[in-house]
Amino acid sequence: MDNSSGVGVLDKAVLVLNALEAGPASLAQLVQATGLARPTAHRLAVALEHHRIVSRDTQGRFVLGPRLSELSTAAGEDRLLAVAAPVLTQLRDLTGESAQLYRRQGDERVCVAAAERASGLRDTVPVGSALPMLAGSAAQILLAWEEPDRLHRGLRGAKFTAATLASVRRRGWAHSVGEREQGVASVSAPIRGAAGKVVAAVSVSGPIERLTRTPGRLHAVPVVTAAERITESMRRAN
Repeated sequence: MDNSSGVGVLDKAVLVLNALEAGPASLAQLVQATGLARPTAHRLAVALEHHRIVSRDTQGRFVLGPRLSELSTAAGEDRLLAVAAPVLTQLRDLTGESAQLYRRQGDERVCVAAAERASGLRDTVPVGSALPMLAGSAAQILLAWEEPDRLHRGLRGAKFTAATLASVRRRGWAHSVGEREQGVASVSAPIRGAAGKVVAAVSVSGPIERLTRTPGRLHAVPVVTAAERITESMRRAN
């Protein structure tokens, strides 16, 4: 099979990246793995390093760089949004409540997608909204499965406790009543990526008058089902 694209320098750069997929490589190892002339391999590796596509380890060997991870994350988010959009719409129609998708960014959770009720009541969360990780069912979901050290740091100042997060892990969903905003309740469930890591939370939210003080009884099943559908679609897309 011919792997040539007809753009010689690009094909050679891909040879370098393919070689580094197996792990760190010295220049000599790159030359051996790619079959490129030593000056060519060096020039390409250094050029790729300039763009952070290639990096160096502590021994000076070439390794795949951080830019690839950044691009992969962006591609993953694009896939997530494409997959989640119809599911959020169905979740909204099924529950009659606004549905949101949250991702964690540092000490905040950001609403990256939403399907809103036509009435647009006070519980609406606009796409792009950055909310604290200290309150709300989506924050509980995005924190509950973190490594122990990060989990305990995240509990500082939180309106929920370690016991709350233990319950979340046990049942696979979270709910909150007036925790983030007075008069608003919500139910959330985890979306998982590679190796089962929680990468996002899907939620429904609305006034306590509709969701009641036990919103999980009303909406945990459809929210968990929606999260599982998104998770499965993401796996098929990878």
